[in-house]
Amino acid sequence: MRWYTLPTAVVAAGTTTLAYASLYERTRWTLRRFDVPVLAPGSAPLTVLHLSDLHMTAGQRSKQQWVAALAELEPDLVVDTGDNLAGVDAVGPTLRALDPLLDLPGAFVTASNDYFAPRPKNPVHYLTRSRKRVHGQELPWRDLRDGMTARGWLDLTNATGELTVAGRRISFAGVDDSHLERDRYDLVEGPADPAADLRIGLAHSPEPRVLDRFAGDGYDLLLCGHTHGGQLRVPLYGALVTNCGIDRARARWLHRWAQPSPGRPNGTWLHVSAGLGTSPYAPARFACPPEATLLTLTARPS
Repeated sequence: MRWYTLPTAVVAAGTTTLAYASLYERTRWTLRRFDVPVLAPGSAPLTVLHLSDLHMTAGQRSKQQWVAALAELEPDLVVDTGDNLAGVDAVGPTLRALDPLLDLPGAFVTASNDYFAPRPKNPVHYLTRSRKRVHGQELPWRDLRDGMTARGWLDLTNATGELTVAGRRISFAGVDDSHLERDRYDLVEGPADPAADLRIGLAHSPEPRVLDRFAGDGYDLLLCGHTHGGQLRVPLYGALVTNCGIDRARARWLHRWAQPSPGRPNGTWLHVSAGLGTSPYAPARFACPPEATLLTLTARPS
């Protein structure tokens, strides 16, 4: 009797878990909040809304409505770290979802699923760290980029820039998608502006070789995505894979990347967004709901 009962229970548990991950948690939109003590002593707080990995399709109305409603948070700055699209017809719906946020100061970098549509992939590649990449149809990423820049957002894809936000001067640098080996840090390298009130680095994929260069150049805060937080996490263990060079412990959320040192009182903070979407060919999340993050930047101790 026990020989027949155990497989039945395992199948039932697996079916229930799959149903939960694909039918419920995948659309359990979540706002995450962190405080980051990164501003000069005595500074007033500054709020940054970090979006990443929307992987938007035209029909994802609940996601589009939820993203648009984030404007009610009235963040001082919005940052998008790429992988916004999951179909050739998704640019319009994505820009409409972002429309209320595009009235705010913003910056972005592009990534693989802005350039190419996803395709079915062998999941074994994620577990074996295979470098084989399979790209789908080219997407109209320029239309997305132009829609953002037309509203004043900075395109930081292998570029630098500056914004004045809530009276603070913020210096930015960003790189293209390291997962596609399109990052060109040499185009942005050099010491971050010491006169700026804050220095932020953007990269879609949190590759240590890139993060180390940002930290070495004096950036206070690094914002990345790509990992989906692991997407399928095991309770008490965490992410099975990160799909990049970052360690599993820092596959999502806020961490120190570089400790403070003489002349660098901030060190470098890293925030990796768990993202808001999935590939249409892997529509499931477990112990890792889709999320955006509101970072409240606060004064560091004097």
